[in-house]
Amino acid sequence: MDTLKLGWVIYNGHLGGKKFLDFAEAIKRAANAHDIKISIIKNNALLAGIGTDHSILTQENERPDFVVFSDKDIPLAQQLEAMGLPLFNSSKSIAVCDNKILMYQALATAGITIPKTIIAPKIFPGTMPIQLETFEPAIAELGFPMIVKEAFGSFGEQVYLIQNREQLHKKIIEIGTEPFVLQEYIQTSHGRDIRINVVGGKIVASMIRFSKTDFRANVSQGGSMEPYTPTEKEADLAIAAAKAVGTDFAGVDLLFGEHDEPLVCEVNSNAHIRSIYECTGVDVSQSIISYIKEVLS
Repeated sequence: MDTLKLGWVIYNGHLGGKKFLDFAEAIKRAANAHDIKISIIKNNALLAGIGTDHSILTQENERPDFVVFSDKDIPLAQQLEAMGLPLFNSSKSIAVCDNKILMYQALATAGITIPKTIIAPKIFPGTMPIQLETFEPAIAELGFPMIVKEAFGSFGEQVYLIQNREQLHKKIIEIGTEPFVLQEYIQTSHGRDIRINVVGGKIVASMIRFSKTDFRANVSQGGSMEPYTPTEKEADLAIAAAKAVGTDFAGVDLLFGEHDEPLVCEVNSNAHIRSIYECTGVDVSQSIISYIKEVLS
C-alpha cells in the first residue's frame, strides 16, 4: 500500500469511562502527526451482516486502509478481516488474550515461563451443585495460598487470592459456571510486577508497579508506578510472550519469581497506554502508528 490515508479505531460503545476512549484518541493524534486521517468508531455503529459480501452496515462513507481494533468484539473483528481489512491486533490474537485459558495454553505451547496453572473443569448452567471434591487434586498440587482467575476480566479484577479450602469453595460457588483457572501464588512478586509495552517485536516502554495494600500491583487497583529498565531476560521474555499470542502490540505483565527470575503473568492485547505515558513519558501510540505504516508500506 503506497499511502495510508484513512484508518479506523474501534472501541466499545457500551462501556462508560474515559479510559476506553483515551486509547483511541491517542491513536488519532499519532496518526494525524503522520498525515493519516483517523475515524474513531464505536463497535455498535458497525453492524455485521453475514452473507456472501461480508458486509458491514455503517454510516461511514470511506473504506479504511487499516483498523486499530481496541475492543474485544471478536465477531466484528472477524467480519472486518473477512472484508479484507488489515486489523491491528488481529481477531485471533485478541480472542486468545481475552480468554486467560487460551492465553496460558498459547504461552505454554511456546515454552514461555508462567506460574503453574490448572484449568477448572467446565460446568454447564443448571448442573449445580458444583462437585467441590473434584478440586482436591488442584489443592494438593498448588497448596495455599493460591490464585483463582476468571478467564475473562481486566484491570486486575476477577483475580482472587485464596488462603484456604473454605475460601476456595466459596469462591468457586460464587464464580459458578464461568470459566476460570487455579494458579500458583508467586509470593516473591506480592504487590509488584512489571508492565512492558511491546510493539512490532520491540520494547517501547516499561514500568514497575507496586502496591502496599494489595497482592495485585495494577494501577487501577491503587498501585503505584515508576519507570523501569527491564533486564535482557525480562525483555526477551516479554517479546517472546507477545509473539506467542500473535499480537502486533501488547502490554506484557511479568512477575518476579525466585531469585527475581521473570514469569509471564498476562499478555494484554488491548492494554491502555495512559498510565505508562504518565509514568515514562513514552507515547506508545506513536510506535503503533509507525509500525502499522511499516507493515503496510
